[in-house]
Amino acid sequence: MKTTRCAWVSDDPLYVDYHDQEWGKPIYDDRLLFEFLILEGAQAGLSWLTILKRRENYRRCFDHFNVEKIARYDDEKCKNLLANPGIIRNRLKIQSVITNAQAYLAVNQEYQHFSDYIWQFVDGKPIQNHWKSHNQVPANTVISDKMSKDLKKRGFKFVGTTICYAFMQAVGMVNDHLVCCFRHSEVAR
Repeated sequence: MKTTRCAWVSDDPLYVDYHDQEWGKPIYDDRLLFEFLILEGAQAGLSWLTILKRRENYRRCFDHFNVEKIARYDDEKCKNLLANPGIIRNRLKIQSVITNAQAYLAVNQEYQHFSDYIWQFVDGKPIQNHWKSHNQVPANTVISDKMSKDLKKRGFKFVGTTICYAFMQAVGMVNDHLVCCFRHSEVAR
């Protein structure tokens, strides 16, 4: 019997593995949350598969998303990143990683963990949706609007409401697996 997955999943093994193992699984690890925030911003205007194929390069290029190191990147480091074909070579997106690392550190001055800050938008627990069709899944919500506005106020870049909602889906703040998908009930648990 064929396994039923969400409609957006192609037959690319990388995509299938990402859907089956990661997407929608609640994440509370600060480093991994920062990684997803950066990768979702990098995806703007591109396909998620494009980013997944470059994920390991992003990890290497950005010191495995060590926020303290990234916050201190200088112009020379930016030049090196812009020359690296293993990542998306967009000056604004690369600069946003540094800006976001600095903003992240400022958030951690106010909250003990970035996780505490980001999960407050859903009262600390995942929203369980019950979509029957991919067409029902929104591109943004009132909550992603609020998150986007607050992140921008704190200096984060590439955090529009659609990016924030994709981030929420990826890190399990919302369970947007279709009810027919085998992962829906697994993630809900």
